[in-house]
Parts: sequence; structure tokens; C-alpha cells
Amino acid sequence: MAVATEEALWTPSRDRIERAAVTAFLRATNERHGTDLASYRDLHAWSILRPDAFWEQVWDLGAVIGERGDVALIDGEKMPGARFFPEARLNYAENLLRPRDRSSLALVFRGEDKVERHVTFGELTDLVSRLQQALKAAGVGVGDRVAATLPNLPETIAVMLAASSLGAIFSSCSPDFGERGILDRFGQIEPKVYVACDGYWYAGKRVSISDKLTTVVPHLPSAVKTVIVPYLGEAEEVAAGLPNGVSLEAFIAPFAPAPLTFERLPFNHPLFILFSSGTTGVPKCIVHGAGGTLLQHIKEHRLHCDLHPGERLFYFTTCGWMMWNWLVSGLASGLTLCLFDGSPFAPGPSVLFDYAAKERFALFGTSAKYIDSLRKEGLRPVDTHDLSALKTLTSTGSPLAPADFAYVYEAIKPDLHLASISGGTDIVSCFVLGDPTAPVYRGEIQCAGLGMAVEVWSDEGQPVTGERGELVCTRPFPSMPVMFWNDPEGAKYHAAYFDRFPHIWCHGDFAEWTVHGGLIIHGRSDATLNPQGVRIGTAEIYAQAEQVPEIVEAIAIGQEWDNDVRVVLFVRLKPGTVLDEALEKRIRTQIRTGASPRHVPAKIVAVTDIPRTRSGKITELAVREVVHGRPVKNTEALANPECLDLYRDLPQLAV
Repeated sequence: MAVATEEALWTPSRDRIERAAVTAFLRATNERHGTDLASYRDLHAWSILRPDAFWEQVWDLGAVIGERGDVALIDGEKMPGARFFPEARLNYAENLLRPRDRSSLALVFRGEDKVERHVTFGELTDLVSRLQQALKAAGVGVGDRVAATLPNLPETIAVMLAASSLGAIFSSCSPDFGERGILDRFGQIEPKVYVACDGYWYAGKRVSISDKLTTVVPHLPSAVKTVIVPYLGEAEEVAAGLPNGVSLEAFIAPFAPAPLTFERLPFNHPLFILFSSGTTGVPKCIVHGAGGTLLQHIKEHRLHCDLHPGERLFYFTTCGWMMWNWLVSGLASGLTLCLFDGSPFAPGPSVLFDYAAKERFALFGTSAKYIDSLRKEGLRPVDTHDLSALKTLTSTGSPLAPADFAYVYEAIKPDLHLASISGGTDIVSCFVLGDPTAPVYRGEIQCAGLGMAVEVWSDEGQPVTGERGELVCTRPFPSMPVMFWNDPEGAKYHAAYFDRFPHIWCHGDFAEWTVHGGLIIHGRSDATLNPQGVRIGTAEIYAQAEQVPEIVEAIAIGQEWDNDVRVVLFVRLKPGTVLDEALEKRIRTQIRTGASPRHVPAKIVAVTDIPRTRSGKITELAVREVVHGRPVKNTEALANPECLDLYRDLPQLAV
């Protein structure tokens, strides 16, 4: 467990606590329900005890447009099977495009240093209107799929909103996906309209995807139109070479802006199809409902991130990661969304902080790996950038190392709510995240989310504190998947979350409660190491190894060895560095003193690259399979599959 005497890295001021939206929400709860809640912990306990009342209050907090009905929850004891707001009718796009000043800023976009745009609410609404009419003319209606291979552009948001307004289901991936990766996803869901770009910019380079689309589009026969969005200025030429191809401009040309219409549908009507990483086979198609997605995101933006209408929300994400879906829901809370596409280090390592300072981000969202890279670059925005508007920095994608918590306060901003958050594609939201009214401790996620009955369980299915176990959720919540696509009996859905503990959501994270009531995630359960029968989280090893200055990043696996498992650590070193005996000794000493003797790897091997998924997460499972001579089922899910050859038939690991 975390050391109880460790001082907080940050404690919110009394004024900040007083002004926080979650404080107002707590007081409103007391007034509305006659409760006597005094703290976030009290509010969380009440939200688990009274989920019907809690989610009704979130509906009211967000001033959700639609008919709520008289019932907030039925079959609340069933998981899966509970039904939130069974009488409700709403439309997600209607809530994101709620009336506001047409001249107010809705979106800001930067594509590295190549493109900069500002889009007013009026401009966004007009584009959505024209797209809505064009999609409708193409035959898109309730339940049809619109799929997109696009960068994080304003047009991507407009296409999603237009599809959602009609009751269609939207799904996206980023244009760096390979042909097989796109077809593994969209081939399963058979889109009626497919939208793609002509190309994109990355690290200053112009990348055309024309040839890729020439292969992909003929394998999507369900698409009656393929719409090409201009980013490189080649949309007309690319569209001309594709079956049913049309440029975005030509697609919407027949339609003038007109008042939008919105198809109000049941609370759980499908909104998004998201995909599992696909590293163990063809990606699972995870279907999320409109109402659950909307309520979860309103709760997280307003209460956990303390964002207010008119403020600016930024998340560094592609359209192949659920944080894009999380980001766009910010429109429902009257936020201005700041979009970025490309490399976060192009044209230089400070590009995102240049953006943050100029556009005055209130929330800067990113990945743990990005923060770690900044620390290793020695970047100190605190000395160079005006971040006076920045209230909150969130980190997700993998556990944020304790050293990186300290770095944020030393080198980015000392008065900042640093919220390490964790959830996933499976729930399009978070299980554990930030509390703006509570202290931040090194290496810890602050709290379980409101309405989320999070526990840590032993292998025997018992709640534990002070020891590591499986992160579970014991009660239903609105953003549970509606279903998996092409899973009519629900067998894949049940196997994914409920096989381990019946009627309990088992998320697959290896976690531990701290003495502060926070949570540490030690890595994925399926990547947990078991030398001599002791479970060790890979994140604990990385947190120590990556403090060694010569190590850029690391990946650890358990190798089957002598009827047991031995820990093997692969390290990517700074250019010009050699893994000699002295460096190995320093790595082992750092891990032994910073973690424990059991965490010390039996073997350390230098590699020049580490495999990662297209959303940037390192993938221990792929390395483990290669080391053991087993096939990796779906290399298309990896951004850099060629690097797996670096791990094959290594003499250092010969058994």
C-alpha cells in the first residue's frame, strides 16, 4: 500500500473546493434528497446506494434535451440486464448542438504547423445540416452505419453529428490504420456510407492514403457512397478513382443550410461502435448507447474535471481511440473543443504547449507516455509558457509513473489538478478518475467515479484492501455496452466481462487501493507476471526502469522457464548508449530498491523498438507470444508490427 505519511503533491485551495461543480452537486443532493453528505466519499457512497436518484440528478445537471420518463432504473440488481431510463427518448446530436450563440467558438483545429482553423457554432451547425440532408438523400436512416477513416478534423465531428441526428450509428478509425485493420473493423459492420480523407500530415510529412482506399473501398460493398474529405487538397482526384466516390464538397453541394431535425430514440439506441485493440484476433465491435454515453460524459466533464460552459477542452487523441468520443461530448456542456492532428512533437517538442498557451486550455488531456517523453526531453513549460488558464491535466492510456506525477508539478505547473484516469473502450468512459476537491498523491488515481461501484477483488472473489487484485465493478452503470455487433446471443459480451466472476464486471486491470482511498493500477491482468507464484504488475517495473536516464522506454514479459516464469525486461535505449554490465547493474539496482527484489528481471535485453497498438499502448502479449514461438493473431492491430522480428529467436532467451 502507499505510504500514509507521504505528503500530497497538490491540495486544492478552499476557494477552489468551494467553487467546484461537484461541491454544488453535493449540496443540491442534500437539499433534494434530505441527505447529510459532507464529502466526495459520502457522495460516492450515496451514488452507489441510490443509482436511480443519482443518474436522474446527472440528467438534470446536464439539462438533457429529451423526454426522461418517470422511471430511472429497472432491474437494477441485474448485471448485465439493468435498464436505465427505459421510457426516455433523446438524440445525442441534439444535446451537443443545443442552442447557443452562432458566433461563439465551437471548435479550434491545428494540424501540426500546417493548418489552423477556428469554427464557430453557426458554421458547425450549417455543415451538420448540409451533411444531414446529404446522408438522408443517400438513404441513411435509423440503425444504419456511417464509418469514417479520418484525422481529428472539424469535419469528422460534423459527420458524426449528422449521422447521430438521423439515428445512424457512427464508427471511426484513424487514417494511419492499414488496409487490413480498416477492413477488420468496418467489414464487420457494413456501413451504408464510408467517409475518408485524401491523406494527412505526420511529423511534417505529407501522407496520401489514395492507394490504401483503392484497396479498401471495393471490399465495403454495402457503402452506397464513399465521401472524401479534403486535407491535402486532393479530394476530387481521390474520389474519382473510387467506386461511388464523391468529394465532400460535391456530396453536400445540392443542399443549403436548413433547420436541423433530430430523431429522438430510446435511451440505449446505438450511437457508436468502438473496437477492441484486436491484438488477440479480429477486433470486437463494442456498441455504445446514446443516453449512457451522454450521461457518463456530462458527469465526467462537469463533476470530475470541473469544466464550465465556455471553457476550452483539449485531448490529444486520434479518431481510433475512445478519448475522441469523450472529447466531442464536451459540446453538450457548452465547451469549446480544441482539436489536434499529427505528431505531438512536430514541428518541435513544445507544440502542444504553444497551442495550450495561445488557446487558453482549461483542460489538457494526454497519455502517460507523452508526459514521460516530455520529462525525458527535459521540457519545462512552467518556464516558457503562460498556462494561467490551465486548471486540469489528465493522463490515461497506461499508468502514470510516480516520477511523472512529480515532473508535472515541477516542470509544467505547480497549481494544477493532475488527474490520472482509467477506464476504456469497453465503457467509453472511466472507472477511476479525478476529484477536484481532494489532494493528489504521487502515483495514485484519486477516486472511483461517481455512480461506479468499483472494488478490488482477490482471486477468490473477495473485496480486498492493502493487497493487489482484479479491478471489478459490482453494480450496473449506464455506459455498459448495449451489445457486441454480430453477437446475437450475447456470448462474446458475457465472456469478455462476466466469465471470471458471475454478474460482476471484471475489467482486466491489476489494481490496489491505497491508504488515501485512491487506486494504483499495476498493469493489465493478462500481462501480470507470476515468478515463483507472486503476481507482479508490469507498470511497477516500468516506473522504476524508466527512471534510469539511458532508458527511453521498456516492456516486460514473463518467459516460461524451468517449470516457472522468469521476468524478461526489454529496453529501448537513447542513441549511442550500450547495454553493458554496468548499465544492467544500475537497472537492476533501481528496480530492486524502487520496487522489490521480486521485480528484478532475470534477463535484460536491448531492442531498438517496442510494439504498440495504434492508440499508442505497448503490447506485452504480442512480445510474449513471439518470444515463445507462438503466432501473433492480428499484427494489423499494431502500429509497428515489423518490430516483432526483434524479439524472435533471441539467443539470450534460449531455453
